[in-house]
Amino acid sequence: MKKIFFLFLLISFLIENTSVAHIKHYNNIKYLKYNIYFNDDYVGFHILNFKRNGNYLEVKGNGNFSISKLGIDLINYKTSTSALYKDNQLIKFNSETLQNDKKKYVNVELEDNSLLINGSSYNGKAEKDLMMSSLWNHEIIKKKQQISSVSGRVINQKVNFLGKKKILINNQSYNAINFHIFSDNDKSMNKKKINIKIWYDTKTLLWLKASYKKFGNLEYRLHKVKY
Repeated sequence: MKKIFFLFLLISFLIENTSVAHIKHYNNIKYLKYNIYFNDDYVGFHILNFKRNGNYLEVKGNGNFSISKLGIDLINYKTSTSALYKDNQLIKFNSETLQNDKKKYVNVELEDNSLLINGSSYNGKAEKDLMMSSLWNHEIIKKKQQISSVSGRVINQKVNFLGKKKILINNQSYNAINFHIFSDNDKSMNKKKINIKIWYDTKTLLWLKASYKKFGNLEYRLHKVKY
């Protein structure tokens, strides 16, 4: 009951203070780097660069990781993304991803109050307030749908609040709030398109860590932040 009550208060705060949250928690961030681990072994990285010009925000990302077992490549993954926001509204997004030699892409533009999606898995319209699957922005936890940053697929999602926890990353302790984001469908948990646990700093709402199961335990852990 306490968890449900805390989640209600948290979501209410985020909804009622959207612009304030953006300014307070993300306005000064210039760079984020996450190291990627598979069963606690380092396998790659994901980097986000933030550039502001007046009421525009450009976020460029690139990531790369590979996983192999017994000399067999299980996953080879490379991605580059570019997102442009105006007054906190996504107006353009582009990505190219190479996953095990399979090319995927997404191109999104805001037009006539809708997001037009041209992706490798979906072409069509979406509501303008939907978000790309970008975990750095905590607002994703209050959405009922997300747009895949890899293929453009629009996916229904549910979010469970797992509690407040103290976690250790790079020998630094954080007070974190923990959520579970998963696809809203009848498939078993291990077959869902989305099945991610994510941690945000309680005070700053900075994305600290994310984990999901893929041939083992894959984790993104905050390595460096620049302001």
